[in-house]
Amino acid sequence: GINAEYGEHKRTLLQRRSEKMSDDIAERVKEIRKECEQLKEHIKANHEEMNDTTLKQYVEGEDIQLPRGDKLKVRRTLKGHLAKIYAMHWAQDKIHLVSASQDGKLLVWDALTTNKVHAIPLRSSWVMTCAYSPSNSFVACGGLDNICSVYNLRNKEIPIRVCRELNAHTGYLSCCRFLNDKQIVTSSGDMTCILWDIEAGSKIREFSDHKGDVMSVSVSPDGNFFISGACDATAKLWDLRTGKCQQTFTGHETDINAVQYFPNGNSFGTGSDDASCRLFDIRADRELMHYSHDNILCGITSVAFSISGRYLFAGYDDFNCNVWDTLKGERVWSLEGHDNRVSCLGVSSDGMASVSYTHLRAHETGRNLVCR
Repeated sequence: GINAEYGEHKRTLLQRRSEKMSDDIAERVKEIRKECEQLKEHIKANHEEMNDTTLKQYVEGEDIQLPRGDKLKVRRTLKGHLAKIYAMHWAQDKIHLVSASQDGKLLVWDALTTNKVHAIPLRSSWVMTCAYSPSNSFVACGGLDNICSVYNLRNKEIPIRVCRELNAHTGYLSCCRFLNDKQIVTSSGDMTCILWDIEAGSKIREFSDHKGDVMSVSVSPDGNFFISGACDATAKLWDLRTGKCQQTFTGHETDINAVQYFPNGNSFGTGSDDASCRLFDIRADRELMHYSHDNILCGITSVAFSISGRYLFAGYDDFNCNVWDTLKGERVWSLEGHDNRVSCLGVSSDGMASVSYTHLRAHETGRNLVCR
């Protein structure tokens, strides 16, 4: 009886001690969370104190002229697809580009002659993205099949067959961009991005921090970082070498559909369903400019910068492309003529040409050739 009484007393003491420890831990966690919130507010206050001006205020009163040029004119129309075109990407040689369509074809074009160089049949016609490798030797695509398919353009086989299928995403493939002939970055509706070893067909690194579908990626000029935009209304900067998120940029009110690095690699542009484009600076860790107009009420599907960065091209759901002055935040041109939403837009590496899709058309202003 004494042993039983002693055991019960011991259990009671241990239970009380455990409850006290649990209460102490909960209180400590509460204090730490409060301290973290205070630190966040302190950092935010310091950040706001450093933001003594905006880009628009800084350039007000400055005589900064736009590059010469008149209204953009149609120069080329590339026809060949039989269904909706969902993606395109320029080659580094500034002449060729690849387009992906729901007709089940991946077409490689010569933009100067408008000839089709390759017509690649796809296993799945539900394609959402395509990319050209920096060496101009490979193209890749993907979509609702959750797979990134890579094709070797130097293959003598006709038609060209898939040389690698990269399969690890559990959601649709929204975007893909080559780092080189051996590595490619993909984004997906499974809320992740993946860096792939193309030759091995395996995953090198996974990037996971978004809380919504990742819609677009853009690789930095030095190839060490990339930006992602997602349906959680945030854009994130990732280090390709470590797999860690370095910065998170907020400001958009809803889905970010497109991201694109500024030519110098220190900033990037975004396009969102909230009918605005924005320019973020990585070093300042803040938004520099907001591009919107009272008459624009639809979402942005794609964005691209001119080679100098002075122009921001944006494709819209209202069938138009708008061109913005990145410094002053003003709309310079509105390019009309498409008979459906502009699903994709891109600028060639020399800044001489830009292409936007539902159809392919070309415009010219001064030295700038813009294909739309």
